[in-house]
Amino acid sequence: MSAVMIAILLALGFWQVRRLAWKERILARIAAAEAAPPIPLPAHPSKFQKVAITGRFRPDLAVHFADVVKDTMRGPTMGTELVVPLMRADGPPVLVDRGWIPLSYPAPIAWPAGRTTVAGFVWHAERPGLFTPRAEPRRRRIFVLDPARIARMVGLPRVAPFVLIALPMTGRRGYPIPARHLPRPPNHHLIYAVIWFTLAGALAVIFGVWSRDTLRAAAQSNAP
Repeated sequence: MSAVMIAILLALGFWQVRRLAWKERILARIAAAEAAPPIPLPAHPSKFQKVAITGRFRPDLAVHFADVVKDTMRGPTMGTELVVPLMRADGPPVLVDRGWIPLSYPAPIAWPAGRTTVAGFVWHAERPGLFTPRAEPRRRRIFVLDPARIARMVGLPRVAPFVLIALPMTGRRGYPIPARHLPRPPNHHLIYAVIWFTLAGALAVIFGVWSRDTLRAAAQSNAP
């Protein structure tokens, strides 16, 4: 029984080591994307790639993504991400996450006039999970970045299969507040691996002590 448990604990430890290598590759891709200059949008952009896209915003088709709390001068404030179609002359519209706005923001949002170029990170389509809240079409509220679902909500026949996470635009202040960095997934796999290996080692020590005491007791009981 101890041998089976030790094998399971070791397997979990090595699995976390493999997960650590996988997560470090993702973090390296994110770091490389942030350091690279934006490039013209390729035909098939990869996730996290930094690109520049030119078009016209459609503020009338904006939707609100998720509930996000940010620390502001007034303290923690509830807000949402503003996602807006960017209409292009050379391809389908691209949904752009322009950034965070507070729910109670009374002033109108500043929109670039005419054609504008937006730089940002490519974020591939997400899929709702088991506990993802349902979208609210009447309020244009979404809880997962799925371009196809968003397009149906605002009445667009077709959009690009990704979302552009916009970077700050030169000379523009106020709301929305764009992302300055890509979100980084947590990386605790090394800690988890150490825990599993430590448990396996502790169980091996406990089994060794128990075996020694058992054999010693058996030898004493068989002594003349």
